[in-house]
Amino acid sequence: MPEGFSGADTAFMLVCAALVMLMTPGLAFFYGGMVRVKSVLNMLMMSFVSLGIVSVLWVLYGFGIAFGEDRGGVVGFSGKYLGLSGIGLNELWDGYGIPVTVFAAFQLMFAVLTPALISGALADRVKFSAWTLFVALWVTVVYFPVAHWVWGAGGWLFEMGVIDFAGGTAVHINAGAAALGAVLVLGRRIGFKKDPMRPHNLPLVMLGAGLLWFGWFGFNAGSWLGADGVTAMAFVNTHVATAAALLGWLAYERIRHGSFTTLGAASGAVSGLVAITPACGAVSPLGAIAIGVVAGVACAAAVGLKYKFGYDDSLDVIGVHLVGGLIGSVLVGLLATGGVQSDVKGLLYGGGAGQLGKQVVGALAVLAYSFAASWILAKAVDLVMGFRVSEEDEVTGVDRTAHAETAYDYSGTGGGRTATAPAGHTAGTISGATARDTKVDA
Repeated sequence: MPEGFSGADTAFMLVCAALVMLMTPGLAFFYGGMVRVKSVLNMLMMSFVSLGIVSVLWVLYGFGIAFGEDRGGVVGFSGKYLGLSGIGLNELWDGYGIPVTVFAAFQLMFAVLTPALISGALADRVKFSAWTLFVALWVTVVYFPVAHWVWGAGGWLFEMGVIDFAGGTAVHINAGAAALGAVLVLGRRIGFKKDPMRPHNLPLVMLGAGLLWFGWFGFNAGSWLGADGVTAMAFVNTHVATAAALLGWLAYERIRHGSFTTLGAASGAVSGLVAITPACGAVSPLGAIAIGVVAGVACAAAVGLKYKFGYDDSLDVIGVHLVGGLIGSVLVGLLATGGVQSDVKGLLYGGGAGQLGKQVVGALAVLAYSFAASWILAKAVDLVMGFRVSEEDEVTGVDRTAHAETAYDYSGTGGGRTATAPAGHTAGTISGATARDTKVDA
């Protein structure tokens, strides 16, 4: 083994990479339970196909663009990273005790998850073939370069000193802004603001949220690339912020709508996970609780904006990931204690407004680039092959038309391809938008 190699850190990071990989199936269940029964399999597939597409592209060239030798602060490039073919078996990631291949595997799982997040905004109405093309283009043009900006040595936001411990900008603002750009091209679902569109399976939503919460410990704590006190603080902050956001969302929901819903609990937890992601290595547990409460309330309020402004964000990707990512990224500039990952202090800890300004610049830069690039890519896909299914296919359900399957076999024959829904369960009658959709004034 080379000098400096840490077997403990290497084992820890492989476990963290596996935890982050689990987040994509968890997201598939979370989204899958929230859609109507006729779109469940399509929703699951939109996440699972990201595992295939992005994994291959990451090995071919994605890792090199994100973490190769800097080119102008915008992208990276290193010939030895093409196909991961030039990396030595025992070559260590610079400054750490883990092999380069372990770091590449860990970051790969972030790259897989990010486009999968976008899929929730496009539920019920996307051609699966068009989605696969969009994912390949989007990670190449948007995710890989933005990851370099934020985390790559020489990346312009990295060099500016923007703090993003585990992906508030590169993952959540990036995905949320992309979702907004894509839905503006795609248009609204048939029946938006008219038909009820409730979740078809809330236990599935809760299962998905639980898997996300579990996997997020690898996502955040693993981003320190080793196991020490900072790792432990990131772990604790991740948990308490999520708990606080869950409570904040439920409190808002009770005051605003008069009830505590399971969907609200699951969505609140995810909003806290999103918001603490950039900040978990910079704030104290009390700061994490504050971030969680703010995120829970603000994201709960933000999901209703689609009715006010008329964009159809099917599963509230914009309201949770874009808004939550902005909250967490900006609040670093207020709540950083200077005693965790670095000595940088936020405004409320005597550090002045400098770091707050950097956080705002980083958040807005990623938002603007991702929104513009994603709109252009979605428009290009739409012009080339059509991004949206036909009206007839949307009414019938994309599970049948795109995948020739159904999620539930009502006939009892055991054949998903030939299953026929009983009376009351025909396409379009089990409609399902979120419970919050029926409570927000249209």
